[in-house]
Amino acid sequence: MEDNKVLKLVYTFFVGILLATFIGVGINTFYEPPQYPEYPSALNAVGEKMTAEQTAIMNQYDSDMADYNDKMVVYNRIVSIIALAFAVVILAVSIAFENRIKFLSDGVMLGGLFTLIYGIGRGFATDDSKYIFVTVTVGLAVVIYLGYHRFVSGHAQKSDAKTK
Repeated sequence: MEDNKVLKLVYTFFVGILLATFIGVGINTFYEPPQYPEYPSALNAVGEKMTAEQTAIMNQYDSDMADYNDKMVVYNRIVSIIALAFAVVILAVSIAFENRIKFLSDGVMLGGLFTLIYGIGRGFATDDSKYIFVTVTVGLAVVIYLGYHRFVSGHAQKSDAKTK
């Protein structure tokens, strides 16, 4: 009997990890990141002094990297929003099914929480403190609501049902 509980726990954890991975890979597949600029091969053999041509190539590469970094900030913000939206939906699904298949619902909830962490992490990559604050606030609100619903409100409903 104890082996069955351990197996359910492992399964629940595995569902959570796989669901969060599915969301992350899905976002990357259908919303591709900006292309990283290729390092110019002309700069590989730079000696003590760069030629005027190598200096121009280096300046262009620096400009390409700055553009890439600007695009990545926007990309990370959008990925963060998408991940947070998926996390909220996944957590809502876990609440909707919590009374049907408990260990599966717990795995989906765990996947939603992992996706939430992923979304907040992508928010940190934007280097925008106001946006980071908003993503952390959303995460905190979702986790507090989920905890209340799952452990306080749901527990009170079960206690009321047992006394009737």
